[in-house]
Amino acid sequence: MNIDYKSEINRLKEKLDVTVVAHYYQRDEVFEMGDITGDSLELARRCNDDKNPWVVFCGVGFMGQSVKVIAPHKRVLMPKIACCAMARMMDGVYFEESVQYMVDKGIDRDNILPITYINSDASVKAKVGAMGGFVCTSSNAFAIISKGLESGKKILFVPDRCLGQNFAIQMGLKSCVIGIDDCDPKEADIICFNGFCSVHQLFTVDDIEFYREKYPEIKIAVHPECDPAVVLASDFSGSTSQLIKYVAQLDPDQKVAVGTEYNLVNRMRKENTFVLSSTKPECPTMNETTLEDLYLTLKSIEDDKPINEIIVEPEVAKYANMALQRMLDLK
Repeated sequence: MNIDYKSEINRLKEKLDVTVVAHYYQRDEVFEMGDITGDSLELARRCNDDKNPWVVFCGVGFMGQSVKVIAPHKRVLMPKIACCAMARMMDGVYFEESVQYMVDKGIDRDNILPITYINSDASVKAKVGAMGGFVCTSSNAFAIISKGLESGKKILFVPDRCLGQNFAIQMGLKSCVIGIDDCDPKEADIICFNGFCSVHQLFTVDDIEFYREKYPEIKIAVHPECDPAVVLASDFSGSTSQLIKYVAQLDPDQKVAVGTEYNLVNRMRKENTFVLSSTKPECPTMNETTLEDLYLTLKSIEDDKPINEIIVEPEVAKYANMALQRMLDLK
């Protein structure tokens, strides 16, 4: 039997008290079904304010977890509980090892303030929350790090080294990466875990030089998950939503090459916009979700047999919520 998935999805959305949420990196056909769309910060805030009891989140696992932590009364389902590769690079054990590394180098545990990128498991957010730390996104990392520095403590930034390094450079601070060279926490302001986004590592300075040679007047805009050398060689660096705004405000004749996930770049203006890569920088886990998956998840609610529900242990949720709320409370 052939099913018109879009029609069925729309029927189910009208019938059920459900909100479909889609991250910018989702496939076009899935993204178009979203009632709420955006980057990590926007989705966290809007899901928190949404009134429907059911959330179907099209994204990766940590995003569904974040909604459940912030709004525990909601039933959160995911068409695919896809795993962000960066989030998998750090767990509670690696977090404690990072803290211990700093302690062994002479930093008192009470003088460490952890900040975790939202691209992390709820267990890591809980560890951060229990130590008085914050969650951040690429949109608000500058503000969160600035707030953290007011404490006078050393910042432990996990799991993305590039984000930590890039904001340290932007703020005129010194950073080091645990496991790379001789990272001395006493000599750095921001101490980074050695995690990264495999998609944003695809963009190189060679890519920038290629486009500048081909189009001398071109603008280069990249995500701060890119390597610091790439960010320093670009004209603009910003979060997903900030990149969208930057490109939209350019003169239509201004050429721009964008260094971030392919689906997002492809959804930007059609003229004079290029992907800053010789390969297709497509996030494999973000692209796992299909229309059929979304339909089956909504249908499971209608059938009163919900699938792929996100469950977070109460103790983990308690402390992860502390870290997330510290972020949301910072305007």
